[in-house]
Amino acid sequence: MKGSLLAAFAAGALFGVGLVISGMTNRFVVVGFLDVFGTWDPTLVFVMAGAVTVTAIAFRFVLRMPRPALGDAFRLPTNEIVDLRLLAGAAIFGVGWGLAGFCPGPVLVGAAAGLQDAWIFVPAMFAGSFLAGKVSAS
Repeated sequence: MKGSLLAAFAAGALFGVGLVISGMTNRFVVVGFLDVFGTWDPTLVFVMAGAVTVTAIAFRFVLRMPRPALGDAFRLPTNEIVDLRLLAGAAIFGVGWGLAGFCPGPVLVGAAAGLQDAWIFVPAMFAGSFLAGKVSAS
């Protein structure tokens, strides 16, 4: 348990540092990347290409292991259905990301770093998550 907690903290810290270095916590960099018909900033293409490359290679090796290094079994998603609910959620997420320039991981790192814009966005994100839970429960 203690090793798992330390590994989770280290992974989260590494992820947060990566978000800061890549510019993902700067909403103006993100909005500039999404503005393909305006003043497009292509720097995040390299961030995404690096992430996809590392993931594609690492998953080949990791999933050959009998179990995770710090767990009893791999827990992978089993649902392969693409339905209206999934597409609507993805669209809402994308529109929110495009309008605000933040998504959940980078905004939490930005809030921890004291970014004022992030502190405005975080309560709205939690309110949206709460409302989504209420809507899906009914």
